[in-house]
Amino acid sequence: MAQYYEGLVSEAPFDWSEFGRVIPVLAASPGAGASVVAAALADALAVGARSGLLVDTADRSRSGLNRATRDDGPLVAGPHPTVAIRFSARRGSVVSRVESSSPVLVPGMVPPPEFWRPANWRVDATVVDIGHDVWRVAAHPLIGAGAWLRTGSPSPRPVLVVRPTFPGVVHGEQVLARLEPWVRSGLVTPPTQLVVTGARRWPSAVAAQAGRRMSVLLPGSVFLPRHRQLARTGVTAAVTPAPVRAPLATMLRRWGIPVDRRRSASTRSG
Repeated sequence: MAQYYEGLVSEAPFDWSEFGRVIPVLAASPGAGASVVAAALADALAVGARSGLLVDTADRSRSGLNRATRDDGPLVAGPHPTVAIRFSARRGSVVSRVESSSPVLVPGMVPPPEFWRPANWRVDATVVDIGHDVWRVAAHPLIGAGAWLRTGSPSPRPVLVVRPTFPGVVHGEQVLARLEPWVRSGLVTPPTQLVVTGARRWPSAVAAQAGRRMSVLLPGSVFLPRHRQLARTGVTAAVTPAPVRAPLATMLRRWGIPVDRRRSASTRSG
């Protein structure tokens, strides 16, 4: 299937205009919290009166977003008979998730971006939970899940989610190094934003261990404090808590994506 999809991939810059601002979310390591960040970004858009698309590229049974909607929406055929895209509703956003009859879904089997946009839905921003081991995704990021990193217009804004630990900064450095040859070739957009989960600041001893690539991104890190209930339940159909959304909403405004603060209180609960 990966070889089949390869025929659908071009190295030319991609036209992202129908997806609004594309925000791919990558986890530097398993359990870093990429699905929480992706859901909170989509909720920040919805609460802020923006039309969002939340893309879930992971196996349904392994996805951190597998309970992000109360009901399943329609299934639409993908580019291969064994793969389809299901569109469901989540509090002002559309959730697009891949479904496959294959016993396993590897990154290269994920359909190209053009199959993920729902018909008749205006999209202000698209948040993508890459949902696979980024080390494998970066082996050939033009195929499958990594295709959301392709250069184009408007340029995607990839986010790298890390834990505030020694392994966290090491894994982040490795991911950035793995992507570097593709970035130099002008084919993919590098992560330029760190989101740190479970902390309010970098522990000084941990930050001191950052390599040259991570060190560039450390000063602009966005911190998501640990939320006890969310840590226990994971992402559900309820809107993510306001303290988790707030730092990401500020980041969106800094990127020029307006989210209306006045609606935050009215949709705070799930």
